Amino acid sequence: MKFIADTRVHLSADEAQALAVQSLEKIGYDAEEARIIADHVVDAALCGYEYSGLPKILNVAEHRQLKHARRRMSAIRETPNSVLFDGGNNNGMVAMYRATQVAIEKAQANGMAVVGVNNSWVSGRSAHYVEMAARAGLVAMHTVSSRIHVSAPDSSGPATGTNPIAFAFPTENDPFIVDLGAAAFMGTDLMFQVRRKAVLPENVAIDKDGNLTRDPAQVHAILPFGGYKGFALALAMQAMGVLAGSGLGDDKSYGYLIIAIKPDLMVPLDEFKRDMSAMLAQVKATPRQPGVDEIRLPGERSLRERARLKREGIEIDRSIYDTLLALPQGKLPAF
Repeated sequence: MKFIADTRVHLSADEAQALAVQSLEKIGYDAEEARIIADHVVDAALCGYEYSGLPKILNVAEHRQLKHARRRMSAIRETPNSVLFDGGNNNGMVAMYRATQVAIEKAQANGMAVVGVNNSWVSGRSAHYVEMAARAGLVAMHTVSSRIHVSAPDSSGPATGTNPIAFAFPTENDPFIVDLGAAAFMGTDLMFQVRRKAVLPENVAIDKDGNLTRDPAQVHAILPFGGYKGFALALAMQAMGVLAGSGLGDDKSYGYLIIAIKPDLMVPLDEFKRDMSAMLAQVKATPRQPGVDEIRLPGERSLRERARLKREGIEIDRSIYDTLLALPQGKLPAF
C-alpha cells in the first residue's frame, strides 16, 4: 500500500482483498460471507469499476437492512429446473452467488434452469454472476429489479430501479459478456459521487423540482437511459423482478432472476463456442472509421483491465480507505 498525492491510495490485488475481508468481518460477516463479498467487490475494482469496488463495502455497512433480522436463505418453491429463494434479508452478493451456483448445477443436470431471489439487497455487478455460468459452459441471463430511484420520461419523481440486465456466452476464449443498466447513471456510482462530493455528468439526474442537476446530493431521481427505450427496458426488468417474487419482499422492489441454459439443448458446446468465436471475430473485423484502432466488443475493456490491474494493483480515494479502516466493530443479527 502507498499513498498517492494525499488523495489516493494504491493497493495490490492481495492488499485490496485483505482490506475487503477485514472490513466485512469487522461489521459482522462470517469468514465465508466476507470472502464471497470481498471476491465480488475486488473483482469489480480489477475490472475498472472503482465505484462498484471497495466503496461498495461502505454501502453495505450503511444499508438500512443490515441490522434488521435475517434468516437463512430458503427455497419457497423448487422443481428440477427452477428455484424461488427467499433471500432472508441477506446481502445480495451472498444470495446471488449461492443462487447462481444452484442455477449452474440445475442447468448442467437438466439442460436449463431459472432461479429467482427476493428479500435481498445490494447484489453488486451483474456480470459477476453470468460470467460464473459462462465459465461453467452455460449461456446465462441475469435481470435485476432494484430500489426505485429512476424516473419515467416526463415524470419528476422515481418510477423504476436502475434495473440492469446481463448476458454471458462461452467462447473458445474468455466469455462474451454484456452488462448494462436501464438508467443514465448507476445508483452505486451516484452514492460514490456523493461520498466524493463530485459533479455528475450532464443530463443524468433531476432534483426534487424536476430540474436537471449535477449535484449528487440534490438528486431526487436518475433519468432513464435512452429515454423511452431505456424506460421500457427498465419496466421489463421490473416485471422480471415480479417473476422473481419481488412482491414477497418488504419494499416490493428487489427481485433477482438468473437463467442458465446448456448450449447442448440446441448446439453441441464445442460447436457453439467455435461459432460464437467466429461471429465475434467477424464483428471485430468490420471496417473501421479513420483514426479508430479497433472495434471493441462489450466486456473487452473489463477483461483487459482485470489482467492489467491484477499485475499493477488498484487505486481508491484516500477518504474511502480511511473510512474502511475506521468502520466500527459490529455484530449482525444471528440466524
